Amino acid sequence: MAPRTDAAAHCSSRSVFCFLLFLRVSVWMSVFFIIIHRVESTYSRQDLLILGLRCASSITSDYHNFHSILEDIMRVPGSTNYKTTTNYNYKPCNTTLTEGNASLAEELNHFFARFEVKGPEAAAAKTSDSSSTSSPSLMVQEYEVRRTLRAVNPRKAAGPDGVTARVLKECADQLAGEFTKIFNTSLSQSCIPPCLKSATIVPLPKRTNISSLNDYRPVALTPVIMKCFEKLVQRHIMSCLPPTLDPLQFAYRANRSTEDAIATTLHTTISHLEVQGRYARLLFVDFSSAFNTILPDRLIVKLLEIGLPSTTCRWIRDFLSDRVQRVRVGPHLSSALSLNTGSPQGCVLSPLLYTLYTHDCVSTHPDNAVIKFADDTTVVGLISGRDETAYRAEVQRLSDWCVDNNLDLNTNKTKELVVDFRRRKSELRPVSINGECVERVSSFKFLGVHIDTDLQWSSNTSAVLKKAQKRLHFLIILRKMDLKKELLTVFYRCLIESVLTYCIGVWFSSCTTAQRKALQRVINMAQKIIGHPLPSLKDLYSTRCLKRARSILRDGTHPGHGVFKLLPSARRFRLLRSRTNRLKDSFYNRAIALINANS
Repeated sequence: MAPRTDAAAHCSSRSVFCFLLFLRVSVWMSVFFIIIHRVESTYSRQDLLILGLRCASSITSDYHNFHSILEDIMRVPGSTNYKTTTNYNYKPCNTTLTEGNASLAEELNHFFARFEVKGPEAAAAKTSDSSSTSSPSLMVQEYEVRRTLRAVNPRKAAGPDGVTARVLKECADQLAGEFTKIFNTSLSQSCIPPCLKSATIVPLPKRTNISSLNDYRPVALTPVIMKCFEKLVQRHIMSCLPPTLDPLQFAYRANRSTEDAIATTLHTTISHLEVQGRYARLLFVDFSSAFNTILPDRLIVKLLEIGLPSTTCRWIRDFLSDRVQRVRVGPHLSSALSLNTGSPQGCVLSPLLYTLYTHDCVSTHPDNAVIKFADDTTVVGLISGRDETAYRAEVQRLSDWCVDNNLDLNTNKTKELVVDFRRRKSELRPVSINGECVERVSSFKFLGVHIDTDLQWSSNTSAVLKKAQKRLHFLIILRKMDLKKELLTVFYRCLIESVLTYCIGVWFSSCTTAQRKALQRVINMAQKIIGHPLPSLKDLYSTRCLKRARSILRDGTHPGHGVFKLLPSARRFRLLRSRTNRLKDSFYNRAIALINANS
């Protein structure tokens, strides 16, 4: 027999390798279908099949495909709150499904435009125009535009213009110069091309069972290039804002987060309760379609009062005026509507403009506090001697302010939480808004953290455990698919540790021993699955709490900065004088102790 050539040997080796690879993939797919059979009662077969194919492909290139694997896992029902599909269950009566979707698009378009104010306020417009001066307009540089285009997420959905994010990202060098000219012309003339202001509204269901048009959330798909433009303007606006503007607004501010908003709310409440005979009433306010109610001319007046350049203010007014929107339901597209009220959800500038629009919504009495994170507003009433006059007056002023500023206060979703540790409790009169009584609850989910009336964190611990254990199931699946320890650790930190440590500084130190052990068991289980040591929950708490405390110390404008008071030695900080364990175990007192221990 003639000896085989090198080429033949290479082909033979390659065939063997391909066969072994195919065999390995087949085995893992078989295992995966067994897993499907066991859990298909909970998760859809299609979602799990996608996950299995991704994991099978990761055998030969783990790191390259891990990001895609992670995204697919996050889309599996139960792993996160992400909804993979939109099911338009609601449709008008006496119509077929197709006709219903077509008419639904029209109904939704008019429903989302229900806050439109006919005829802008003339007084506000005149004030805006008369206040305008010849201040220099914003000018963007080509390198800024190029950097913004390069940072675009290529998976971002295209707007009505059909220009994809990937095209802008990959052609950033070629397009930056031309778009710089367009942007600067727009800024100098305070005028935006109509094609950049158009939006396609995609209604997303707020809940599983759709019973009314209000169960849909309008999300605007705008041109990707306009989002890049908005980011450049946003940086300019942020640089013009005074650092002392609305210190109790924690959204879209440097060195602020939801954890700061919760910590400030709890510290204000707990400090007040240190004196016997006191109690607190927390009103969690809900607004209907808050972003869609902004009056452009009223906003411009407020921006000029803050100190923004008049040219920027005129550009913002044009940005919010004559916006054309259409609603898309499946393949159906509604007719166009032109709006002059509100800022669409999905625009980069919308959240920031809303926070500036509400910057004058502040408390008027020292016994009250209005704490905000974007459109999440909380009124904290500190009651002494059963005198609720100031608190009820604050609620009434908030209601009047909403009427004056075109905000729709939703009484049905507004809730009140009463924190009362008095031995002799009296019956409290309910708070009413616009003639409707506000529901009083025993627990409320505030910025992602469940707060109970007894401040014991049992509801929050149960919610965190349930969510973390559900995601732990996917870690087991990935471990059985022979992923490397490094990737399993990344998955754990992204999807499990992030749940366990969300706002951990405000609740962990006040948890009971049983609650801490239950949470630690999740980490112990993950550690066994991965086969690699993981930091304990206590260590994670100490590290994050210390880091947060140091960042507050460096920020003199932070509302909690004044809590840190140096002792005469100027080396250590004074602990808070606490009569109860509630204040002793609070975030700020524990943060001071950690700072002292690590100084």
